[in-house]
Amino acid sequence: MADSTPTVIGPDTTIKGELTFNSKARLLGTVEGQITAKGDFEVAEGANCKASIDASKVTIDGLVEGNVTATDRVELNAKAQLTGDLTASKLVVTEGASFVGHCRIGAASGNGHARSVETKPEARTETKAEPPKATAAAKK
Repeated sequence: MADSTPTVIGPDTTIKGELTFNSKARLLGTVEGQITAKGDFEVAEGANCKASIDASKVTIDGLVEGNVTATDRVELNAKAQLTGDLTASKLVVTEGASFVGHCRIGAASGNGHARSVETKPEARTETKAEPPKATAAAKK
């Protein structure tokens, strides 16, 4: 696939329906429906996407409500908000990203096995541990 100028959906644009892109596309506005891209698809900060997305690589900086499938990778950047199921070969999550849904990593590659989960250096996972319970020996 030759590198070409990406299609840009401007910030003052609202589209409802099915969109198909043969190369890269960048959403700055609002889309409701279904998106299919043979190349990369980016949801920019401030963009609102209430659609299922199927692309090679999906980068999210804005709001997505819908299922996301990527044959290569999905990147959830710091301001990303994703509500929906995610299927990809690889997943990159930056601290601050919000994701509510089910996640299948490696499934888009067709083998059904997880291959890779990447995190950016500034990403971290926090867990809360419960304090240890007092035992009978500790009470004596």
